[in-house]
Amino acid sequence: MPSPSHRNIQTRPVRASKARTRHTAEREERKEHGTPEKSRTPKRRTQSAERTPKRERTPQKRTRSPDRRSRRIVVEEEHESESESELESRAQQKRRDRSPARTAQTRRRSPERKSKNFVVEEKHRNYESDTTARSSNPLSIESLAKLDALNEKTGGRVKEREKRDKVRSEKQTIKERIVTGRVTKEKVKHRRRSDGTYGKVERRRVVSGPLLEEGRSKRARGGGYVSADERKGKRGFGKKCWIAFGVLVLLFVILIPVAIVVSKKKSVPSGGSGSSTGGSDPTNSNLNGVSENDIPTTAKNTILDPFTWYDTTNFNVTYTNDTVGGLSIMGLNSTWNDTTQANQFVPALNKAWAYGTMPIRGVNLGGWLSIEPFITPSLFNTYQSNQNIIDEYTLSTILGPSKAAQVIEKHYSQFITEDDFASIQAAGFDHVRIPYSYWAVTTYPGDPYVPKISWRYLLRAIEYARQYGLRVNLDLHALPGSQNGWNHSGRQGPIGWLNGTDGALNAQRSLDIHTQLSTFFAQPRYQNVITIYGLVNEPKMTALSQSAVVDWTESAAQIVRKSGMNQTIAFGDGFLGVEKWQGQLQGISGLVLDTHEYTIFDPNLIALNHTAKVQYACTGWTGQMKLSEDTTTGFGPTLCGEWSQADTDCTTYLNDVNAGTRWEGTLKSNDRTVAVLSPDCPSKSSSCSCSSANANPSSYSDTYKSWLMMNAEAQMSSFESAWGWFYWTWTTESATQWDWKAGMANGILPSKTWNRNFNCTTAVPDFAGQGLSENY
Repeated sequence: MPSPSHRNIQTRPVRASKARTRHTAEREERKEHGTPEKSRTPKRRTQSAERTPKRERTPQKRTRSPDRRSRRIVVEEEHESESESELESRAQQKRRDRSPARTAQTRRRSPERKSKNFVVEEKHRNYESDTTARSSNPLSIESLAKLDALNEKTGGRVKEREKRDKVRSEKQTIKERIVTGRVTKEKVKHRRRSDGTYGKVERRRVVSGPLLEEGRSKRARGGGYVSADERKGKRGFGKKCWIAFGVLVLLFVILIPVAIVVSKKKSVPSGGSGSSTGGSDPTNSNLNGVSENDIPTTAKNTILDPFTWYDTTNFNVTYTNDTVGGLSIMGLNSTWNDTTQANQFVPALNKAWAYGTMPIRGVNLGGWLSIEPFITPSLFNTYQSNQNIIDEYTLSTILGPSKAAQVIEKHYSQFITEDDFASIQAAGFDHVRIPYSYWAVTTYPGDPYVPKISWRYLLRAIEYARQYGLRVNLDLHALPGSQNGWNHSGRQGPIGWLNGTDGALNAQRSLDIHTQLSTFFAQPRYQNVITIYGLVNEPKMTALSQSAVVDWTESAAQIVRKSGMNQTIAFGDGFLGVEKWQGQLQGISGLVLDTHEYTIFDPNLIALNHTAKVQYACTGWTGQMKLSEDTTTGFGPTLCGEWSQADTDCTTYLNDVNAGTRWEGTLKSNDRTVAVLSPDCPSKSSSCSCSSANANPSSYSDTYKSWLMMNAEAQMSSFESAWGWFYWTWTTESATQWDWKAGMANGILPSKTWNRNFNCTTAVPDFAGQGLSENY
């Protein structure tokens, strides 16, 4: 064993020992038996390389308790009273106590340690008396070894118990945190499932500790606790959901049909039969099986892309960029059938029509491809008067290109459908006049109109007419610049055709359009179905150079003939009166004069009483037709392209948007020759009212219904003294007296065009004497 001189510590002076200590006896016993002395390394001593390595032990945190401090005080007091020999003996005993074996024994954390300080203090208090006893009973080597083993075993159990206590304490801490709601985002977001996969752990609401203590909570699946109140709330909420769901379903069942009925009533007020945008969206089922990849990239999102069309019903959606006369044939089928006849009294389409001897009984599709406010007021009455939305020009402007295309194409799709053509045929008509505007073909810089969309609807309408044996009168209703300045020409205001700065330019543009149109319609497929080709609707020749209009008309007719069209060409009388056309345009064959006859726009005719109006229809219109038919007094071939049974101008927007009426004397206009500021009804008094005239036809008296029927039949009889007639118009939203479909349904127009009771051969009754008011 290394010499004590190697210890790098300071020692106290050696004192004489009064008695023989236990350790001295043990050392002497080892010398007698030849047993080597165990190494003892005192605390805080540096061990040299020559010494035996000290025994490793688990480091323990030592605390300086009050007991240890009191022990030192006691020891120091004892040292002061002890002799030098006693102090020397105590130093030796202290060195022995610092041996590895004893150090390990005394430093282990064991249940006995808490009484250790007390033992040490007692040992020092009774040091002298106890020294002799310990010296006389020395421990053997085997006893020391057993003692060390026992201490190690006891210390291991203590460590295991401390470890279990620590784990239990940690679990309790976590549980307390969960109960008090302190565990939130710290929770593990994903937990391993029993099948080895990972899934998100559902977070549960944490219940406070008092609820747990009261037993009013339940362990929720996935962690956390749910209170009894919450469980009850869950059950109650689910039941309430089912009740609410049932109530909603019942409401839908009740309200949806009601909403549909209300919607229909709103779309057809005052007995009108049409709807501009109130129908259901088309199914476009013919696009099934067609791939968008079949549309070339250059054609996508253009007028040739059927996937951009609102309605593809009965269109051929196979892509083609072929044109005739610069106009697309997209949408047309390659075959057609002209063997259909409209009714048993007229020839099939592939048979010739004897114009002049076989009367035309036709109807206009007004307000459709050329929009008119009084026919479809729903497109205009949503705007304020100061916005001045009065025609298709201002409507398209305020909507903008994209929105205008959506709104107006929906109108094209829904206002006139195949069902209308079937009903027109069923009503006994044999011709249909289709007004359309130049923007079906093209637009020019500054135009806000929706370009070319109406073109395909025009082509489809012609095919519908063919299908039902109806012959078509094509009517170009609006020319560039406007030929009359009225809203149905596209733009209300100054006339810019053959007039003003761009008058000549617009006149030439109109001729160019006719070149394209006549080239397209000269195709064989249109030879039988299009029998009348109109050059322009109602040019206002009272405000234009009459010679310029006649020259333009002659040029347009020659273009049509050069294009190969042999059909009859219609031109308007320009409001000059039929007699003014005597001897005009005689160098062009196949022309017919188109005159429009209304009693309500003439202040002299609107003032006639009901009996006089029927008489005028019989004598006045008949006289004019015969006058015009005679080439010595008029042009020659003549037809009436527009007329109506209405006896007032009371219909909303008829005289332009928010313009007023002649009937009540409220017609305002910047043109003094047009304005009417005093009532023009037969009584010429303030009693003139539009309320009854605009009422729903179900409220009409029998006498008024009888008069309306007779007035219509008288005009039909008169116009058939020439080539025949086209009623204005087939359908409207609310103007019953301008709506053949609604008039027929309400018993004020015949169910068949030929089924009449009055033909001007009998006397006209006194309607005032029958109680019919003259001022409504």
